[in-house]
Amino acid sequence: MGTPPGGHGEQRGRHPRNRPATVLFASLIGTTIEFFDFYIYATAAVLVFPKLFFPAGDPAAATLQSLVTFAIAFFARPVGSAVFGHFGDRVGRKATLVAALLTMGVSTVLIGLLPTYAGIGMAAPLLLALCRFGQGLGLGGEWGGAVLLATENAPPGKRAWYGMFPQLGAPIGFFLSGAIFLVLSQAMSDADFFRYGWRIPFLSSALLVAVGLYVRLKITETPDFQAVLDRNERVRLPVMEVLGRHTRVLVLGTLAALATFVIFYLMTVFALSWGTSALGYTRQQFLLLQLFAIVFFGLTIPVAALLADRHGRRRAMIAVSAAIAVFGLLFGPMFGSGSLALVAGFMVLGQCLIGMTYGPLGTLLGELFPPEVRYTGASLTFNLAGILGASLAPYIATWLATHHGLHTVGWYLGASALVSLGALLALGAPKKA
Repeated sequence: MGTPPGGHGEQRGRHPRNRPATVLFASLIGTTIEFFDFYIYATAAVLVFPKLFFPAGDPAAATLQSLVTFAIAFFARPVGSAVFGHFGDRVGRKATLVAALLTMGVSTVLIGLLPTYAGIGMAAPLLLALCRFGQGLGLGGEWGGAVLLATENAPPGKRAWYGMFPQLGAPIGFFLSGAIFLVLSQAMSDADFFRYGWRIPFLSSALLVAVGLYVRLKITETPDFQAVLDRNERVRLPVMEVLGRHTRVLVLGTLAALATFVIFYLMTVFALSWGTSALGYTRQQFLLLQLFAIVFFGLTIPVAALLADRHGRRRAMIAVSAAIAVFGLLFGPMFGSGSLALVAGFMVLGQCLIGMTYGPLGTLLGELFPPEVRYTGASLTFNLAGILGASLAPYIATWLATHHGLHTVGWYLGASALVSLGALLALGAPKKA
C-alpha cells in the first residue's frame, strides 16, 4: 500500500494520524455538513423560495421555477468533480476536501443573506441560482474525496463498511435539515418564518463548517494516494484520462447509479412538494413523516454495507435495483391512497430502498477506477448520475403527476431502475478489496 500517510514511523508512533476512528469521523462529518447544506436548499425550494424569490402569480409556476434553481446544482456538480478531482488526484485528498467544504459552506451562508424578490426584483432569483451553483460545485468535489478517504484507509474485506460512513452523511444531513425547518415552523408564526426564520438554517451552516474544517485539517493522505506519490504515477490531466481511457466504465457507472438518485429525490423533494400541495398535508405533518422515514434510510445503510462486503457490491446493487423497479408499481396506490398509514408505509419502504442502494454505491464506484484517477473518476460518475437521475426528477415527477396521474411517477422510477439494472449487469464484477 506504500508509505503510510505522513510516511514517518516516528510520527506514527507518537501521534497516530489516520486512525480508523479519525478517518471515519472525518469522512462522516464532512458529508453530513455538505448534505445538510444541500438539503436545506431542497426543503426551502419547496416551502420558501416560490413565495419569496419569484414573482407573485401562479403558485404552481413559482414552484416549478424554484425547482429549476434546485436542478442547477446538479449541473454544477460534474464541474466540481473535474476541478476538485484534478487537484485530488494531483495534490492530494486532504487539501482538496478542505477546499470543497469551504466552497459549499460559503455558498450556503450567502443564500441566508440574500435579499428577496420584493427587495431587488429579478436579481434575487439570479443570485439564488448563482449560490446554488456554488453549492453544487462544492458537493461535486466533496463526495468523491470523502468516500476515498474512508475506502482507501479500509482494511481488507471491510471496504464497503468503511465506505458507508460518508454515505451516512446523507440521512443525517437530511434529518438535521428537516428537523431545523420543523422546529422553526413550530416555534414561530408563518409571518416570522417567511420574514427571517427561513434564513437561520443557512446561516447556522457556518458553525458546522467550522467543525468540519477542524476535523479535516487533522487528517493526512490516504495510503493509496501516498503509494501513487511514491511511485510517481500521478496523471497530468486526470479528467482527460478518465474520459479517454475509462469511457465505458464512466458511462456504465453513471447509469448504474441512476436509480439511486431518482428514488432519493422522488422520496424527498417531490414527495414533500406533492404531499403539502395535492395531498393536503400541512408542512409540519409531512416534515414529521419524512423525519420518521429518514431514520430507516440511516438504519439500512450499515445493513447494505455488511451485505455488500459479504456478497459483493455489484450483486447487492443488482438486487436492490430490481426491488426499486417493483416499488415503482406501488407509487400511485400507496402514496395517493389518502390513508396516512399507507403513506407512512410508502415513505418508510422507499427510504429503506434508498439506504440499501446508497450504502454500497460509493465503494462500488470507487473500485471502478485505478488510484491515480480515482478521485476524478468516482466523482464524475456519481455526479453525472446526479444530472440524469436527480436534477430534473422533481420537475419531471411534478409534471407527470399533474398531467397523467401519480402512477406515472412510479413508471418513471421503475424505468430508471431497469436502466441501472442493465448497466450493473454489463459492468461485470469489480475487483475485490
